[in-house]
Amino acid sequence: MFKEQINKALEILKSGGLILYPTDTVWGIGCDATNPEAVAKVYALKQREDSKSLIILLDSENRLQSYVSEVPDVAYDLIAYAEKPLTIIYSGAKNLASNLINQEDGSIAIRIPKHQFCQQLIQRFRKPIVSTSANISGEPTAATFAELSETIKTGVDFVVDWEQELTEKKQASTIMKLEADGKFKFIRK
Repeated sequence: MFKEQINKALEILKSGGLILYPTDTVWGIGCDATNPEAVAKVYALKQREDSKSLIILLDSENRLQSYVSEVPDVAYDLIAYAEKPLTIIYSGAKNLASNLINQEDGSIAIRIPKHQFCQQLIQRFRKPIVSTSANISGEPTAATFAELSETIKTGVDFVVDWEQELTEKKQASTIMKLEADGKFKFIRK
């Protein structure tokens, strides 16, 4: 069943569709992070202004240089030693859908999840995927699959049938902005 779910999610991502999937944090709405039309669908479903950028997921820190112009050395240590899911905002985003990149400063938020489904999906897709909380903008973030709204569930092209039964309430990731010179500040702890 796991493999079937990965294959179906891949099919949807490749066709420019949206998926609803489990992550190392809360359930996410995902799409191909290099496809501007798919990214626009995420903003529309969330009813979110496209001036607010979204998070992307990569399968490995080795892929950071493909999507960030200059990765500060300290980023690798932060990723390696983070005990909770950590999203880092980097300057100089590249090779991504233009409507995904922060329009004010050219940054992008990236997380490398330690989660079996996400890891497999991203490795097989060979591109980053969007991961934004599965809620309408301004509404509370659902901590479990059961708390997700019908609007979100029916607004995507595929709902992954994996970890839906889990009742453990997950938290959103810590978010940190990391400058090229290594200076950082926490956006969300």
